[in-house]
Amino acid sequence: MTAAGTAPEEVRLDITGMTCASCANRIERKLNKVEGVQASVNYATEAATVRFDPAAVDTDTLLATVAAAGYTATLPADAAPEDDADDEQPDEDRDLRQRLLVSAALALPVLVLSMVPALQFDDWQWLALTLASPVAVWGAWPFHRAAAVNARHGASTMDTLVSIGIVAAYLWSLYALFLGGAGDPGMRMEFHLLAEQGAGSSEIYLEVASAVTVFLLAGRYAESRARRRSGAALRALLAMGAKDAAVLRDGVEVRVPVDQLVVGDRFVVRPGEKVAADGVVVSGSSAVDVSMLTGESVPVEVAPGDRVTGASVNAGGRLVVEADRVGAATTLAALGRLVTAAQSGKAPVQRLADRVSAVFVPVVLVVALGTLAAWLLLTGDVSAAFTSAVAVLVIACPCALGLATPTALLVGTGRGAQLGILIKGPEVLESTRTVDTVVLDKTGTVTTGQMSLVEVVGDADALRLAAAVEAASEHPVARAVVAGHPGPLPAVEDFMNAAGSGVTGTVEGHRVRVGRTGAEPVPADLAAAVAEAEEAGRTAVLVVVDGAVRAVLVVADTVRPTSAAAIAALRDLGLAPVLLTGDSAGAAAAVARQVGLDPDAGEVVSGVLPAGKVDVVARLQEQGRVVAMVGDGVNDAAALARADLGLAMGTGTDVAIEAGDVTLVRADLSAAADAVRLSRRTLATIKVNLGWAFGYNVALVPLAALGYLNPLLAGLAMAASSVLVVTNSLRLRRFTAL
Repeated sequence: MTAAGTAPEEVRLDITGMTCASCANRIERKLNKVEGVQASVNYATEAATVRFDPAAVDTDTLLATVAAAGYTATLPADAAPEDDADDEQPDEDRDLRQRLLVSAALALPVLVLSMVPALQFDDWQWLALTLASPVAVWGAWPFHRAAAVNARHGASTMDTLVSIGIVAAYLWSLYALFLGGAGDPGMRMEFHLLAEQGAGSSEIYLEVASAVTVFLLAGRYAESRARRRSGAALRALLAMGAKDAAVLRDGVEVRVPVDQLVVGDRFVVRPGEKVAADGVVVSGSSAVDVSMLTGESVPVEVAPGDRVTGASVNAGGRLVVEADRVGAATTLAALGRLVTAAQSGKAPVQRLADRVSAVFVPVVLVVALGTLAAWLLLTGDVSAAFTSAVAVLVIACPCALGLATPTALLVGTGRGAQLGILIKGPEVLESTRTVDTVVLDKTGTVTTGQMSLVEVVGDADALRLAAAVEAASEHPVARAVVAGHPGPLPAVEDFMNAAGSGVTGTVEGHRVRVGRTGAEPVPADLAAAVAEAEEAGRTAVLVVVDGAVRAVLVVADTVRPTSAAAIAALRDLGLAPVLLTGDSAGAAAAVARQVGLDPDAGEVVSGVLPAGKVDVVARLQEQGRVVAMVGDGVNDAAALARADLGLAMGTGTDVAIEAGDVTLVRADLSAAADAVRLSRRTLATIKVNLGWAFGYNVALVPLAALGYLNPLLAGLAMAASSVLVVTNSLRLRRFTAL
């Protein structure tokens, strides 16, 4: 519990020394026993996310708790360059690779000699001992060391099983060679897939001790590389930012590191350069490539007054940008935090795997001892008993079980980040499986949220005169009219903005007024155009030139080009779309028909006040529906939070993004369908992984106990199962957007 008045803090700890899911579970239990601490430890990311009460505990206590469990924890160095952090992992890989290559070179002759009797010469077994000893001791040292550390703390992990199995096979071989008959010059040995009965002390298991070590080192090396690949998307995301910026100081460009930028600095972005921080364009115009952040391939045109995002690339002209978000406040940093949080969490489907992993190793040790005792009591055959017990130890390592969920989360959320889909937490995956209704806010979600000129009725030249007058106004309708005239505009004089009647001015000697209906008579055809536009929920303004109504300009919030296809894709996913808007029924129906929705089938809810959006979501939930909500505005935040799944458009307000479960960086409704598809694909991958991991152990442990599995094949199968799970997760890297 948090002390009254004390806000809980959250910290990420980087943990080294973990070798399996049992290690992660052990650290997590130790941390959660500390008063005021809630911790989640992720084996795949090698990190702990800890929420704690600063009045009751500090970070030093957290680090000491991890150390007391036999592992090393450090606070991430914020100032450390991404490249430096990335270089540590290959060092670990190099050590594993060196052990693997040397061990494989030594173990191969032992394996061949042990399996092919025709190659066995007199005293071959002593050569095998010479070659196998470095493998069983030095090659397997990571397993022995971890097992010893855990034993000192009264714990057992996967390494306990591996170490005991390798040591048992090696010590048995020493016993057979020095005290049994296996050391005789004429000794010959055959390889058997099953536990061999009647061999007694004349059988050695040096090929098991060495080959199992090689298989497990190979599996761990492949697993380590795959885990790095699965986290590559996040590292690439965080590395996107610019390293320095050309800041304007007294009119002179000064190149400074990006971490020295402050809010208010103006910096230059030349063609081909990355934007150093979030800000507003103050001069220049260009096309900006935002594909790295949003997945959107078409560059965005920007001009003075437009926002640009850090890490986007200037594809055209020279820009001067005023920074308003720097460092940890930038969009890129926020995206990194969201992805990291999602990857560090645990999906509900992982809870069963965690509970199993926590008790699995002790249970396996009991099963192995039981196997040894049962074989000895029933057959009296020491060799067969030993072989079966070692096979149980080796086959049962729960690596695949521990990797099943976190590796899929790593790859799935990382791929989502590349496509502009940020899944806030792994529990969101479960929500996407059950959602059957999607509520779509109209303005800014289905539509662009920006007014544009859609029709001109009457004198075409009236648009030029109207745009000239409107160019002096900042009203959204005025901007739409100006944007609707692509050519140069004449000068305006005597400009006036009269509330309620529009704007007036003198253009080329003509007095021009643009606004609502006034005292001027309106021709019948133009009056009909006004009525038709208003019935469709559009805005109609008159262009009056020298006292005569010359044209009607129709302005409307336009539908996004991809909205119709996106809604069709949501239907294909089994979701029933509902359009939600505060507009009139006529305006709502007009938009609905453009995107393939049927107002008569209850797929449109119009006239909804901002506060009423929550009520609409709640009413659908009361009908037994599982509701997803897609929105972007402040007034959508409560509905996003109330929905079973909230999808916030990243182009919207910060409060909406905070309230959503998924952030869609792309200003495109199709990203919502992609988010559901990716989440469901990730969840399905997790379930396949868990099914394989559970099934593998459930099926093969009994076979090993019954003597139907040689320890050599058990080691190969165990290593292969972990690699298979990670490889299956990596398939998510090929997920493509609609």
